Formats: sequence, C-alpha cells, structure tokens
Amino acid sequence: MATASLPQNPDLDQLRNQARELQRAVRAGDPAARARVVLLHPKAPAWEAFRLTAAQLVVAREHGFASWARLRRYVQIVTAGSWNPGRPAPADEPAADRFLRLACLASTEDEAADRVAATRLLAARPHLPSENLLVAAACADVPAVRRHLAVRPAAAAGTGGPHGWSPLLYQAYARHDPGIEKAATLETARLLLDAGADPNDGRFWHALPTPFTVLTGVLGHGEQGRPWHPHAIPFARLLLDAGADPNDGQALYNRMFAAEDDHLVLLFEYGLGRDTNGPWHRLLGESLESPAVMLRSLLAWAITHDQRERVVLLAEHGVDITTRFTEHRSPRRHTPVELAQLNGNRELADRLLALGARPPRLDAADTFIAAVLAGDAPAVRGTPAEVVARVRQKRPGLVTWAAAQGAPGAVELLIAAGFDVNALGRSDILSNMPWTTALHAAAANGDLPLARTLLDLGADPNLRDKQYTSTPLGWARYFDHPALVGLLEPATQETSPEDQE
Repeated sequence: MATASLPQNPDLDQLRNQARELQRAVRAGDPAARARVVLLHPKAPAWEAFRLTAAQLVVAREHGFASWARLRRYVQIVTAGSWNPGRPAPADEPAADRFLRLACLASTEDEAADRVAATRLLAARPHLPSENLLVAAACADVPAVRRHLAVRPAAAAGTGGPHGWSPLLYQAYARHDPGIEKAATLETARLLLDAGADPNDGRFWHALPTPFTVLTGVLGHGEQGRPWHPHAIPFARLLLDAGADPNDGQALYNRMFAAEDDHLVLLFEYGLGRDTNGPWHRLLGESLESPAVMLRSLLAWAITHDQRERVVLLAEHGVDITTRFTEHRSPRRHTPVELAQLNGNRELADRLLALGARPPRLDAADTFIAAVLAGDAPAVRGTPAEVVARVRQKRPGLVTWAAAQGAPGAVELLIAAGFDVNALGRSDILSNMPWTTALHAAAANGDLPLARTLLDLGADPNLRDKQYTSTPLGWARYFDHPALVGLLEPATQETSPEDQE
C-alpha cells in the first residue's frame, strides 16, 4: 500500500537516508515511526534491534515497491534514462545543439518563439544538416541523412545533442517546420530504422516513470496544447510497423486533452489495450500503469469532459464501462454512468446504458450535483435543505467546475442555493482542490456571457488563483481573449501578488 509518491529526479542516497532516519526513530521509540512499520512491515520486529534492511523495506513499500531491491532498481533505471529540460544552455553551446534545443518540444516552457528562432538559425547556418546527423534528422533532410549513415551507420542508434537523444527522437520532437514534407519525413525515419534506430526509444522526463517515447513525440499535444507532428498519423504508423509499442501511456495522456481520436483508432489497430508485455512494461514492471488502467483513466477523462465519440470508441474496444473507477488519476467511487450523470451529461449516461453499462445508484448529495449540472431547476429546488447544505460543505468548489463546463444555468442555480461565487476549485476535473475561481475558468475559456453573469453575481475580479497567482484578467490575456480583457480590465485593480498579502 503506497502512502507516498517519489518526487521528480528521485535520489537513491536520499532514500537511504530516509531509511536510516526511520531506523533511528524506531529504536528511539518514536510512536509515528513505529506506526509506519506496523502498517507496512510483514512481521512484528524487535524495536530495539530494528535493522536497516527492515527500514529500507518500509520505505520501499511506502513508495509502492514490494522490496528495497525493486525500488533501487527502479531509481537506477529512471535516473540513467532521465531527461531534464529547462536547464540553462551553456554559454559556448554549439550552433547544432542550440538549433535542436530551439526546434524540439521540451514538454516544459515550450514557446512558439523558440521554433521561429530555430528557423532563423537554420537559415543563417544552412550547412548544419550536412554537418550533423541529429540536425539532419530533425529537418528530415533525406540526402544529408543518407550521407551521414553511409559513413557511419551505427550513428542511427547513437545519442548526442542537448538532450542526449537519438536522431529518431530529435526527428519525432522537432516542430520548427510545419511545412515539412510527408515523403521526406517517412523516408528519414525509414533510413534511421533500417540502420538500427529503436522505434521504442524514449526518456524519463525528470526521472518520472512514464517514458516520453518516439511515438509520444510524434503524437504531441499535452496539457499546454503543443502541436503534434505535421504528419503524425503516417509517421506513427511507420513506427508501429517497425515495432513501436502502441500501449504508450504518455502519448495517451498527452492526446486526451484534444478532441481528435485518429491516434486512438490507429493505436487500437496495432493492439492498444492488449497486455503485450512491451519493452517499457518489461523494464519497469509494476511502476508503469497497465494498458487496462491507462484506458480506464482515459475513459474517466472522456466522460468528465463530454468526449462522447471517444467514450463510444473505448467501449467498442472492450474498455470496462461497468465497474467503479478505482484507477490512479480516475475519479473514485463512481461507475462510468454515474460519472456522466454527475457532470450533468444525461445523454452520455443514456448512451453508456445502451452500450451495456449498469444503471446508476447515486445518493442524495450526488443526485443534487447531477441535477445542478444538468440545469434541472425543479429537481434542484426540490432538494431538501439539509442535502444542499451537505453538498455546500462537501463540494465548495462546485461553482468553478460548473463555470468550466460553460453552464451559466448551473452557476446561477448554485449561487441561488447559497454557494460562494468566489470559491476556489478546479476547472479540469470535479475536485475541491482550491486552485481557481469560476471567473478564472470563464476567462480561460473566453466565455464572455458567463463572465458577465459571474460579475453580476458578485464574482471578485481581483482574486488570484493558487497555481500562478494571477487574476482572471491575467488568464484572459494569457489565453488571448481580447473581449474578456476588455471586460475585466476596468474592473481589475492592477496589483502584484505581494500587495494582496
């Protein structure tokens, strides 16, 4: 039973120190330390002679590993294959490395301006592809790639550049040229694969367990909406034909934010969801989510965000739509139908029932939430006052979620029921985590009518979110919604976060 998560870039020496500290605390009679041991150690130890190996076992189990040896091996694997973007470039960085750093997605602080700078750098140094295989691969310069491989075929499987990647990885993550030709893209990849490039190559971002693979790079997207490769589907098909594992957890996560399902159709064609014991699962074992868990998490997100076609596609490919969600990253307690109802999506709930899901069983509080988000005013007004009070206490950030769904009727029903229009919640999932207000959500979505409604209902435009310490005006500016900027600027006091403390 895991009780803690490993941080980014886990350090084995720090974990050893944690075990030594636990050993000392247990021997000293610390009640909390001994409670940790009782919870996770399989045998009742002798406290005064508590051994370091026993403490190491407890630390390993706290982090979800069956033994210290498995924890140690995991840390060694992800550390050896880690990728830590965002580090400052050296002052004397070679031009080829600078180009690759600017041209390729880094999954952190990616800026379109970097791609423009990469294009300018290449225009100023047009000979870079002929001088460097990694640059040639990123540019899909077929003649240059051929010349490099003719001289040194083994370079196709080599690594280098600013990230220590292979040529195929740089090609998969390069985004500086949206007009790159399909034929050149595929021929470059074929040349590299034929010379020994690994279609399953990948790195662990900040030494976290789900690898960013070649396929991940090609399919792109993610939380910040980074672009996929201009020829993502044919490029991905080529990789899959060469043996890339379709059960790519990071690719599934990155693409779940977009509406398109072409990648899922392709991945299902190549075995997505079948436990094929792919290379990354063989390497990491229980540290990596199984294909079934990956797809259930994807189903939960699709239901929560009304991605109806995706829900049907997943159900048609055998993803479980009957049992309650218990998987990591999935909403707890509820079945798929219940989750659809809790998000006010009665049509999707009916579709799931038609696909074979079991009928819902919601308690009074959840029935009220489902009615609110469906805009069912009679049902909301008919809910007993004690139930409404319980929901207000249990789900104080519900207004934020309703706003994120673009449901002004639900927002008004909640305010009329006594919910705080300025309560903090999350706009990406139904959660009480105090991140943003409803007005932040409207500003991010560019929902001008809803923003006006919220201001009329008493929303405070000067409140800052707890993630980025920005006002709704800052969010409207960031997401480039000029109409929202025009509405919020006159109502917002331009102060720094420190001024509000």
